[in-house]
Amino acid sequence: MTVLVVGSIAFDSVETPFGAVDAALGGSAIYFSYAASSFAPVQLVGVVGKDFPLASLDDLKKRGVDLQGLEVVEGKTFRWKGKYEGDMGVAQTLDTQLNVFGDFAPKIPKAFRSTPFVFLANGAPATQMTVLSQVEAPKFVVCDTMNLWMRIAKPQLLELLKKVDGLILNDEEARELAGERNLIRAGRALVKLGPRIVIVKKGEHGSFLFSEFFQFALPAYPTDDVKDPTGAGDSFAGGFMGYLASQGRVTLWGVKKAMAYGTICASVCVEDFSLANMKRTTRAQIDQRFEEFVQFTSY
Repeated sequence: MTVLVVGSIAFDSVETPFGAVDAALGGSAIYFSYAASSFAPVQLVGVVGKDFPLASLDDLKKRGVDLQGLEVVEGKTFRWKGKYEGDMGVAQTLDTQLNVFGDFAPKIPKAFRSTPFVFLANGAPATQMTVLSQVEAPKFVVCDTMNLWMRIAKPQLLELLKKVDGLILNDEEARELAGERNLIRAGRALVKLGPRIVIVKKGEHGSFLFSEFFQFALPAYPTDDVKDPTGAGDSFAGGFMGYLASQGRVTLWGVKKAMAYGTICASVCVEDFSLANMKRTTRAQIDQRFEEFVQFTSY
């Protein structure tokens, strides 16, 4: 089955202890699409300005990503500049220019509205809700969020969580939204807000899944070649949703395996700047890394 993603398309300028890139292709929808398209067809909805080189999306087209939901409007494309230091656990934002993304009002093409798997990438809860108002009885909807929306749009975010099946966020975001410093209590509290599952990302320490029926934890894939963490979370979400879409249903075993594939996609992403390593990594290589990960986590 197909997965729909609605999110940002951006130019990223990133500096880490291992180098730097300037105005590289990025954004939540782009990282998600590269990862998800390793498993299933992807439909992308996003917006760019007239300054955006559309030829840079040719690789996505070759990977089976449907771009008819891409809007090109007057103005400049979203730009983000950040720097990572030390263990590169958190990015220091140096500059954010929302540009055309600041006024983005997603328009879901008619051909996309019955897509069974939907991912609402990080954005204003009100914007995410407009997507839900346009899709038709999706099988499984997952959203991402961040601290900003918890502080300036919490009522809208809480309303959104009643309407989605899953929530993906990092550990500090989970603690803030739940009002709990203990991560286990925070995860359990978030499930009570509405989502069937809550996945808490813990960076190099892996991820934790919470639900009313089971909990599940995975370490990160043991890579020793981290160069750029940008996009790792969206790549995780892409691998997770892409694998579930490829199965066409959501089961306990499927969710666990999807988390493992999400972990693998994130590990591929961080091993080079921007999308470089994702572009050159095949599905066979992802599956090989998955098998290595299974052995790594077995006891």
